Amino acid sequence: MYNTIKLLHSYWAYLVLFMLIIAVINALIKRLGDKEYGAKDFRIALFTLIVSHIQLLLGLILYFVSPRFSLFSESGMGEIMKNAVDRLYLVEHPIVNILAIVLITVGYSKHKKKLISKAKFNTITVFYVIALVLFLSRIPWNTWMA
Repeated sequence: MYNTIKLLHSYWAYLVLFMLIIAVINALIKRLGDKEYGAKDFRIALFTLIVSHIQLLLGLILYFVSPRFSLFSESGMGEIMKNAVDRLYLVEHPIVNILAIVLITVGYSKHKKKLISKAKFNTITVFYVIALVLFLSRIPWNTWMA
């Protein structure tokens, strides 16, 4: 089960990053071009929200079935924080990525309340760009691309 969830989580991350980049580029282009917010823009923002939440669920399942999770009881938090790899997988990656998904969720919710297209695109751009930067900062690149 662990390997299957890990594989799903790894490959689904490509979709999350792809959709997040598409949503940011779409919002920037439409904002700079003074375009009207339409159904396509709504769908892009919504699909980005959905795929990121699915990734969160996969990540939470992976976190609790991971062999690394037992390090909390075996070694303790102090030892985990001393080891850079364990700290990345057990602390930094989950916390930062959950924060990124919270930002996507907040940005999506806030943009729906805006009445002007420019404000909608600004909100999506700001929240989704910060989320993208957070995601990119905590991806375990050496194992993900291998």
